[in-house]
Amino acid sequence: MAVKFLKDYKTYPRMVHWFNPILLVKLLNNVITSAMFGQYADRRLMVAALDTVPPEVHLTRATAFVDGLSPTQDGPVWLDFVADLGDGFDSTFAVACLLARKDLELDGVKLPRGQMLIMGGDEVYPLANAQTYKNQLRQPYQWASPDHDRKDLRGVPLFAIPGNHDWYDGLVQFLAYFTRPTPTHFGTWRTQQRRSYFAIQLTKSWWLWAMDIQLAEDMDQPQADYFNLIAQSDKLLPGSKIILCTAEPGWLYTDTNTKSWEIVDYALYLASRANKRLTIPLLLSGDTHHYSRYQAADGTQFVTSGGGGAFLHPTHQLEEDVSVRWNGRKVPLTLANKDQTEEPAVYPPMETSRRLLWRNLWFALTNWDFSLFMALVYFSVGILVGLRDEIDIYILVALALGSGIIGYTTTQENVSLSDIYRKWRRRRINPGDFDALASEKLWLQSKKAMVVVGSSLIHVAAHVGTAIVTARWFASFNASHFVLSGSWYSVWKWLGILGVEMGIVGLAVGSTYFGLNMLFTCRWLRMNRNDAFSALRIGSFNNFLRLRIQGDDVQVHAVGLKDVPRRGDWNDNPKYKAGHPEEPRWVPSIPLQPHLIETFTVSGRSGPA
Repeated sequence: MAVKFLKDYKTYPRMVHWFNPILLVKLLNNVITSAMFGQYADRRLMVAALDTVPPEVHLTRATAFVDGLSPTQDGPVWLDFVADLGDGFDSTFAVACLLARKDLELDGVKLPRGQMLIMGGDEVYPLANAQTYKNQLRQPYQWASPDHDRKDLRGVPLFAIPGNHDWYDGLVQFLAYFTRPTPTHFGTWRTQQRRSYFAIQLTKSWWLWAMDIQLAEDMDQPQADYFNLIAQSDKLLPGSKIILCTAEPGWLYTDTNTKSWEIVDYALYLASRANKRLTIPLLLSGDTHHYSRYQAADGTQFVTSGGGGAFLHPTHQLEEDVSVRWNGRKVPLTLANKDQTEEPAVYPPMETSRRLLWRNLWFALTNWDFSLFMALVYFSVGILVGLRDEIDIYILVALALGSGIIGYTTTQENVSLSDIYRKWRRRRINPGDFDALASEKLWLQSKKAMVVVGSSLIHVAAHVGTAIVTARWFASFNASHFVLSGSWYSVWKWLGILGVEMGIVGLAVGSTYFGLNMLFTCRWLRMNRNDAFSALRIGSFNNFLRLRIQGDDVQVHAVGLKDVPRRGDWNDNPKYKAGHPEEPRWVPSIPLQPHLIETFTVSGRSGPA
């Protein structure tokens, strides 16, 4: 019998309709508000000002986990990492159920449940508010791992860093859930942090640093002071190894936004400044909703694992080679291969990613709310052309559609035409300001801008041509088939019929143009990697990491979940009702089938400081 409560779509939603026009307006408002006022109301500063504790307290918090381990424990420490969680209910709950299991047996290897859970950013989507945090994050985790005792403050430690979506309310809900003086219960997990960033000693020689990069703007001074304190303290022994967590994989965004990597690079600088031979052999991130792994020549691993429940992102657009500026020098990174194979270390596979793109052919149906908006746009064009079939109306329509589409696309692709123009002008006036590297970067930016603008103009031309030609044809057709009496009622009836006809064209054709544009630009032009897949709302191909830390090495197990149960496939769990411990509240009709994406080992002897 299907679960009755899950039919309440408002309380326990499906995947977010990212192209819902009302949601787009809300998100735009949040982005603008956060950008304008974020630096004036940075809650990281407020929390730090209220958390005025001696350095010894910060160090005690950082070492609480390792101090709490059994003195007789000489085996490995297990750690779980998951990111980009609360989009819909089903995918988030499915991943939480896997994380909650006592162990996972995959390919003949038994992986015990993590002794700590790290959430790597974007805990909820699309907006950070009380409802999304409750229904799309906390409730799924409570049901996946029912609380053994609501009065017991002990449990599996849970730590989290915020992503950009957590910041859209100024970090209010994130701080309320994760930085309370007393732990928040997420089922058997317990929050333990006091700030939105933290350092944790995992073993004698391994540490985890997790940063809050706000909206990829900066690392605030109290945060820099905090990590500098950890780096300089006696608790962090010379030769220690650091796992660095950040909410954005800056190594993937070097072509669109260098800010996020610059913040990571500053954390690397703080580690090197301690002069303790510290190494950072492993960097973890989410934000991009797939799994991928890059590596440097010295063995440093750069892992993106953003498959905790959000819609899928493509992998076929990943570059084989990228580079970052590490402590002032250029470091090339290569897309890794899975162990003993020539298959790229990505999930889903690149061919699967390309194949999924073809679903955008049905964009008008799957994004019906956006299609209604396009119907309204074409309806307006039909009314304008019906009232005044002149060249000035054609120009007005072209300018309106062109400015909207080109402006949106250049913003999404992080292309600033005015900035590129200023650079070219400065290069012409002061060529000495541009060395070979700067000139190459400017040319690449210009090349990308030409591709973005060129494809956008084709997209605009399709809309303008279709809208004007069909409006004129329908106007001519209606004039020959409907008798106009000359009364105001007859004229407006004629215009109304024209508007409805144009609305149908916008609903079917205009919306389909958007799907075709995203299909071709994402498939062949390396554009629209976010929009082309958010439109599909694919909640499957999830992933998370299970780390085994022992001695100088970390063994990373990337766990994948290809299929997520549909809404009607969740059923009451009789074992839960019978009081069996460690049983989830709901179980799928067909058991979850996780698998190993890959397993690789990170040597603590690799990685520059």
